[in-house]
Amino acid sequence: MITLAEGLRLPTNGLDYTILAIYFAVVLGIGFAARRSVRTSLDFFLSGRSLPAWVTGLAFVAANLGATEILGMAANGAQYGAYTVHWYWIGAIPAMVFLGLVMMPFYYGSKVRSVPEFLLHRFGPSSHLLSSVIFAVSSVLIAGVNLYAMAIVLQALLGWPQWLAIVIAGLFVLLYITIGGLSSAIYNEVLQFFVILAALIPLTVVGLKRVGGWDGLTHSLTSSHGDAFLTAWKGTGIGDSNPLGANWLTIVLGLGFVMSFGYWTTNFAEVQRALSAKNLSAAKRTPLIAAFPKIFIPLVVVVPGLIALVMEPTLGKTDGGLQYNDAIPVLMRDLLPNGVLGIAVTGLLAAFMAGMAANVSSFNTVFTNDIWAAYLKKGREDRYYLATGRVVTAVGVLIGMGTAFIASSFSNIMNYLQTLFSFFNVPLFVVFIIGMFWKRTSAAAGFWGLLSGTVAAMVNYFWFYKQGIISIPSDQGANFVSSIVAFVVGAVVMFVVSLVTRPKPDASLAGLVYGTRSPGMEELPAEGDDAWYRKPALLGWGAIVLAAVCYIPFSF
Repeated sequence: MITLAEGLRLPTNGLDYTILAIYFAVVLGIGFAARRSVRTSLDFFLSGRSLPAWVTGLAFVAANLGATEILGMAANGAQYGAYTVHWYWIGAIPAMVFLGLVMMPFYYGSKVRSVPEFLLHRFGPSSHLLSSVIFAVSSVLIAGVNLYAMAIVLQALLGWPQWLAIVIAGLFVLLYITIGGLSSAIYNEVLQFFVILAALIPLTVVGLKRVGGWDGLTHSLTSSHGDAFLTAWKGTGIGDSNPLGANWLTIVLGLGFVMSFGYWTTNFAEVQRALSAKNLSAAKRTPLIAAFPKIFIPLVVVVPGLIALVMEPTLGKTDGGLQYNDAIPVLMRDLLPNGVLGIAVTGLLAAFMAGMAANVSSFNTVFTNDIWAAYLKKGREDRYYLATGRVVTAVGVLIGMGTAFIASSFSNIMNYLQTLFSFFNVPLFVVFIIGMFWKRTSAAAGFWGLLSGTVAAMVNYFWFYKQGIISIPSDQGANFVSSIVAFVVGAVVMFVVSLVTRPKPDASLAGLVYGTRSPGMEELPAEGDDAWYRKPALLGWGAIVLAAVCYIPFSF
């Protein structure tokens, strides 16, 4: 999944390891501090719905900013150039805004503890159980990606054996989540967000200085890769060829709508952070606050990939030499002195742990509440489920260690993750979006739409694409197509099944379908929530406009 060159060993010393040790100590300290607030299962799984919006907002973006994204998107920047910004400005921001403005009132207002639990209220137990199992499987698979990627990186950069890196990181994630629950994970994610930036900003600034600033960078890349390499849309016409293997239609529909909305609006690892907010206003603002730093993440992720391509022109060009995945490690090796190097290594480790912790904390919530408590051990006292959650956390970490090696069969880290998202998140999204906006949608339609969409994505990828029945230039392009196929098949099946089965009574849909509200769910605004700068609509549309403005320099 990740191949790093042999010559990337970093010249770390005692100062760098001291910084790393301090970070681990702080992480555990946060876990023990958070333990005092964990008295009930709601405290453990959702922080007692008590956290302010700025904390949940930073945790929301940090949970996504794992090292898999840092290494993967830097690699994509080196390989695809400015096309990579699509994953942020069209592949994230609109969906994050939609989650905050449209979907969070349903999630938070219905007082559900997880995304699958919403399906229980809307469609019934069949869809609920299927979605819970799908999400539990995808969570441990993605947690395994983070663990395996981290082991390979630390082996190449520091010389640590893979098993040692997996055990150390897995153990620390296990400890601080088991001790402090979601609060520990979230507060550590806030810390990790700033540690990650402290690692990436110096790398970008020093790198730009080394290549002659932005003008020097653009001149070098234009000379070596052509004008289109630093534009986001050139060469994306239908029938045109480009390194990404996608045209504007598959970018907009496949990435910008289906995959993006499927991931950001139904992925419980993200939504869980918003559900832990102290009130509805804070829950709505969580993804909207996160959208603003997300807009600027390409400056410290994609730009370093471009810098690495100038500093190492052979990147990705020679067999057995430096690969695109080496972009960030190359810059760390060549640019950073000891001390700052320790911060950079800590930032990478923090990013891996943030990504893994987000998936483990969401896995323990879904498995405990939506599978164990709902179908296997009903009606036990709250203390029992709190203890179960801690045990399931340990199980999730151990399974993540096992699934880490499944990822080794994939040659590109982002291809693997996007493949998982097209299989698991897109079918969930089509069920959610149709169920939320069409009252006629029946319980049977929810189940069969989810199942058919998942199967359709897998058939398209493993049969049509992998067997060469249809020609798609790249794995990423195949993922975009699989997402569109999953959405269309799921939607058609839901429509047909709804027409031949009985819908749920209108009375049972209050608060679950757009245009309805549940009795007793009205919430008075907290003090200060009515301030103009906290208005969700202003934050949401401001993020959309800012993302569109960011496209301008990369569109001509």
